[in-house]
Amino acid sequence: MNLQEKDAVRQMRIQGLSYSAIAHNLCVSENTIKSFCQRNRLGGMGSAVITTLKEAPATQCKQCGKRLHHKPKCKPKKFCSDTCRHVWWKENREQLNKKAYYYQTCAHCGKEFKSYGDDSRKYCCHSCYIKARFGEYPKIRAHLYDTAQAS
Repeated sequence: MNLQEKDAVRQMRIQGLSYSAIAHNLCVSENTIKSFCQRNRLGGMGSAVITTLKEAPATQCKQCGKRLHHKPKCKPKKFCSDTCRHVWWKENREQLNKKAYYYQTCAHCGKEFKSYGDDSRKYCCHSCYIKARFGEYPKIRAHLYDTAQAS
């Protein structure tokens, strides 16, 4: 589509015309109109389209209150920087909705532990993994221990 057709599509969507009506008026495929409208946030009808054509309202950073500028076609920002995001998460852990906790029993020591995001975890810590895999003293350490005893 050329620029004139794109402008015509925008105007017709503001007037509340459907995808099929616009496609019929411009002699263009309805799917072309749909994809153009979705890419340019013209999916709604009538007054809803007018609000999507306006610049996204600037919000404030949840942490520092600094004004945020949103890029078109991108997810709206909540924080001005990674630093603000990390600080806010640290201070508001109770507001985070973490649903992927799994309660399991360690295959080595038998202690119950809580794992986040990994339901296939077998050991509560790295030392239990090492002990289960290599024994109480790993072979490398045992070899070093034996050579130290011999000297």
